Amino acid sequence: MKSFRFVMPALALAATLLLTAAPVFAATGAVEWVHDDYAKAVRIARERKVPLFVDIWAPWCHTCRSMWAYVLNEPSLSRHAGQFVFLSVDTEKPANASFRGRFPADALPSFYVMDPVAERISVRWVGGMTIAQLHALLDDAAIGGRAPRALVRSIARADSLYADNQHAAAAAAFGEVLATAPEGWPGYSRAVESRMYALSRSDGWAEGVALARAALPRLGRSPSALVVASSALACARELPAGDTGKAGAVAEFEAATRSLVSDFSFSTAADDRSGAWIEILTTRQEAGDSVGARASARAWSEFLDAEAAKAGSPEQRAVFDPHRLSAYLELGEADRAVPMLQQSERDLPGDYNPSQRLATAYKALRKWDEALAASDRAMALAYGPRKMLLYTTRADIFAGKQDLAAERRTVEEGIAFGQALPESQRPARALEAMRKRLEKLATP
Repeated sequence: MKSFRFVMPALALAATLLLTAAPVFAATGAVEWVHDDYAKAVRIARERKVPLFVDIWAPWCHTCRSMWAYVLNEPSLSRHAGQFVFLSVDTEKPANASFRGRFPADALPSFYVMDPVAERISVRWVGGMTIAQLHALLDDAAIGGRAPRALVRSIARADSLYADNQHAAAAAAFGEVLATAPEGWPGYSRAVESRMYALSRSDGWAEGVALARAALPRLGRSPSALVVASSALACARELPAGDTGKAGAVAEFEAATRSLVSDFSFSTAADDRSGAWIEILTTRQEAGDSVGARASARAWSEFLDAEAAKAGSPEQRAVFDPHRLSAYLELGEADRAVPMLQQSERDLPGDYNPSQRLATAYKALRKWDEALAASDRAMALAYGPRKMLLYTTRADIFAGKQDLAAERRTVEEGIAFGQALPESQRPARALEAMRKRLEKLATP
């Protein structure tokens, strides 16, 4: 989903429900953002002789929305205003298809520091950050950090491989960085997280477990520790069934994740705590522990409800809508989502996501007409590759209504829509799933 920092085998529902509002990028006086105009941002950066800082996001990405609601418009970012040109790129917009093709991101959000002359990525960060982590990343990128010159070269090589999605090579390169870094080096946690992600993308499950065991004592009680522990839990679950250490590793990192996710002595993104709860819930489900899974879903939903209650704006509150809906669905309590999503529809009238979520909630409640009406509202606003999910939901609603002709027509419309998208934005897996569905519908 990533909408989390690491690619994790999280709940299928959460993966498909992370449809969040396109942020309203109001001027806040923090930093000035260039939106969806890469050429303009490059031109300004060349004129000012500073690097680009690029936010790669999408309107369906839960963590992307969390970053805009809580971090990227934070006033304290103003101290970096002269150090970078800040660019945000909505990867769903047709106008950004060429950028997406040139700089493909395999997880969102992704943040790049780029050389505007060579137009190459020098630093990459995948997933959410706290404001403190973002300050540290920008400081390090701007002044080179406090690292020996040889280590700086090693970091640059690792980041270059990471940015080019050469995950196995990047994991090895970050391993060399960690092996040679001095004690107390401030870039340690970023290197650990980057290596962990690269290992997860190259099926390095055993190495991920080993990395977490070595790193967690140094990370202490911190945002990075939570991410590394929950990522190690995902890695442990992926170990081969015949691995004699698998059960012990799963138990070890489930305990570590539970300890950290419930520890509020350190500040971290609510999004990362929610992701950790998903890993715990998935672990209980895969263990066949229905009682433990339900207890975890209940704890997850209570955490999310409390965070939403503390939100200072409709945009911040809506950040939690998709995961709250997923938790309610896990508990068989879809009706609890309806008032929440109706409020989000009123608060965010230009956003398709509350309507799409309402369609999903009503579908779970088998209220087909209400689901179809919500789907109508969502379809009128949606754009980009993720609209394929809306077509799928709509086809499911017609299947629930036992309207075979409308279901077939919707699938055909979805295929036509997906095929018409620019090649770099064409959702191959979604198209293949729809084609298979159409074949089944054509079979007597």
